[in-house]
Order: sequence, then structure tokens, then C-alpha cells
Amino acid sequence: MNRDHKRRQTRLALISAALRLADERGADRVTVDEISEAAGVSPRTFFNYFASKDDALVGDPLEGCADPRELMLAAPPGPALSAVEAALAPAIRQIQDDRELWLLRFRVITNNPQLLPRLAAIAATAEQEMAAAIAGRLGLPPEHAFPPVLAAVTGAALRVALMRWAAGTELPGVPKTAGGARTTATDPATSLADHLHEAFGLVAAGLKDPTPTP
Repeated sequence: MNRDHKRRQTRLALISAALRLADERGADRVTVDEISEAAGVSPRTFFNYFASKDDALVGDPLEGCADPRELMLAAPPGPALSAVEAALAPAIRQIQDDRELWLLRFRVITNNPQLLPRLAAIAATAEQEMAAAIAGRLGLPPEHAFPPVLAAVTGAALRVALMRWAAGTELPGVPKTAGGARTTATDPATSLADHLHEAFGLVAAGLKDPTPTP
């Protein structure tokens, strides 16, 4: 087992323990010591991975992925919106692979609204990093309005995709079972990548009014 894999396994063990205990008792009734004990590590090890209990509970979908600027610059030629979707792909795959953990995280956040400020802070930081990456790809100055606007719009699209995926919403034309990364035996619902592609497609089309379904 290489070092990176071991670190990811320890991180997942801490997150799983934190979420399970918070789901059972409520976030305010769980301590770092209890989380560490449940994960089989010391509190010192916990703080090597997380600055606080809330960080372990809320999580960051970009955690463990390459720097957004690097991913944006490495994305295939094309519109910036397509480059953002490509840059998010590693995080989307990671969330999809950890589906049950993320569904548990959503439930804990819903039942513990005191976690929302930390969630908003993480989202704001990710949005700023994405805006800087967009500016770097397009060669725009920091004060240009386009990068932060696109980062905010795509951040909103990602949140919608996450909520629809978590709710098990199925998209028309996407089969329940298919090869590749679209679906798995344990996850028959439309994949997160499909939901994100749908949301980004609406943005790319200019958010035109859809035709009502009969």
C-alpha cells in the first residue's frame, strides 16, 4: 500500500466515523476524541487531516484532486465552460465512488444546520480558486468580471447536480444500467457526471426557457 493510498484510507475512516457518530447523536454531541477512537487513530492524527470536527463532517469535493489551475490549463481546447467541466471530472468521480458516504454527509448537514456556515466558507474558497484558474486559462487580469461570474455559475450548477444526484433523480434517455462510469450495480440512478453535464448544458445554452413537459 503506497503512502497516498494509506493517507486516503485514513482520511476516509475519519470522515466515516465522524459522519456516523453525528448521524446517530447530532454533530454537537460528538467530540474529536470520539471520532479518533472510532477510526482507530489518535486525536493528533485527526488534526493532521482536519483543522476541526466540522471540516471532517462537511468535506470538500475538490479535496485530494489536482490544483484547479493545473486542471484548467490541461483541459482540451474549447470554451471555458467545457474546461471547467473537465477540471471537475476527478472530483466528480471521487464523489461518485464514495456515494454512500456523500449521501450520509448530506443527511448530516440537513439535520445539523449549524454546519452550513462552514459549508458556505468551503464553497466560497473553491469558487475563488476556480475563478483564478479560469482567468489563468483565458489570460485575463484578476479584475475581469468573466472568471468570477463563470465560477459562480458553475458552482451553482454543481450544487444543483449534487442535490439531484443525491435525490436519485433520473435523466431522460439515460439508462439505469450501462457500461463504463455512467452507472454501477449499487448505484442504479443517473450518475453525478450526467447530472453535471445536464446542468452545464443548460448554462451553455444560455438558460433558455425549457419547453413544458405535456
